[in-house]
Amino acid sequence: MKTRKLELGDRNIVGARVTQARKRLGLKQIELLAKLQLAGVDMSVPALSLLEGQKRPVSDIELNALADILQVSVEWLLGREENQD
Repeated sequence: MKTRKLELGDRNIVGARVTQARKRLGLKQIELLAKLQLAGVDMSVPALSLLEGQKRPVSDIELNALADILQVSVEWLLGREENQD
């Protein structure tokens, strides 16, 4: 598994939880991107990497799709809930 080369940013608060949920489901970034595309959200590999690294903001459309795909609530992604269920 690759390790992060850059420190986490401060452009969003969901990036770390997106990574956590993606890994819990055993998804690679490219697999998550494919699922996002099927949901109508077009995102590039660098954009997802920046999102997970908290280096780019997340749109509401992206946030909603990520929650659905990763099987978590928007509230959990935002850090408003402790449990993923």
